[in-house]
Amino acid sequence: MEQVQSQQAQGRVADAPSGHWTYKVLPRSAWPYAQLARWDRPIGWWLLLWPCWWSAALAPLARAEQSLPVWAHLPNPFHLFLFFIGAIAMRGAGCTYNDLVDQNIDNRVARTRSRPLPSGQVSRLQAKIFLIAQLLVGLLVLLQFPAYAIVVGLCSMLPVAIYPFMKRITNWPQLFLGLAFSWGALMGWVAVFEDLSVAPILLYAGCIFWTIGYDTIYAHQDKEDDALVGVKSTARLFGENTKSAISVLYAIMLILFAISFIQVGTHWAAFVGLALAGGHLARQIVVLDIDNPDQCLALFKSNTMVGWIVFAGLIASGVAVALG
Repeated sequence: MEQVQSQQAQGRVADAPSGHWTYKVLPRSAWPYAQLARWDRPIGWWLLLWPCWWSAALAPLARAEQSLPVWAHLPNPFHLFLFFIGAIAMRGAGCTYNDLVDQNIDNRVARTRSRPLPSGQVSRLQAKIFLIAQLLVGLLVLLQFPAYAIVVGLCSMLPVAIYPFMKRITNWPQLFLGLAFSWGALMGWVAVFEDLSVAPILLYAGCIFWTIGYDTIYAHQDKEDDALVGVKSTARLFGENTKSAISVLYAIMLILFAISFIQVGTHWAAFVGLALAGGHLARQIVVLDIDNPDQCLALFKSNTMVGWIVFAGLIASGVAVALG
């Protein structure tokens, strides 16, 4: 399906892939809700999921001993499943909330005016009901964890609630996105230990710098429209210095991750994964053309590969310790 959605006709959102399964499987009446939740753009929930899975994989390494069976050095599969469902639900809820807050801005930006609310495909009341439904799914997932983890999870609602307003106030809205999107780095740990320590906090901080970096690349797609409507971003702030700025952000991320791994005492395999992820991030910076929106989107999406590489390194670390 090639038609981009407007107030005159239903279709896909401008920056969504053509022919996505949501448009093939779901009835047309469900399309606006899939678009509100960004089911046709899964990169968002992958980026929300990775801090959860990294933390869930890091936690068992803190108690790794050769005498324990292999599975004891690996993340809890049930936790991974819960984080997967929770990431989809909460990313969808966050996007729906963001669209409700930003409807007037979205209507003035070329890339976003085809979204369900500005294009009139769904009413604000319908969007609010759908938001509540997604939040209830997220709450149901959260309630499967221990009490301490539930409290930590509920605290994430503060950065989620304030993020959409930050682009009106500060040149650093990506920082507030990082505070919200990186929360899973705490959740994976507290789900295991029901307590926080230095390692997950360092992981959380590293994820914030990663988020600022990749979302700066993403924001370069809209910098011209953002300037016209008064939306602030690190893309506009960094401008021609974007490559240098992202280099610093990604470097700090890698350093914080490495210190977190050292705190836990991970096997060297985890550091191999981190080094490979660093290579991938370096390539993003080298090839980045901030004036090429299509390339910016592609590089932004490539960060899910960073997630897989770091996760694989942590899994390899657990297996290596178990096998001695």
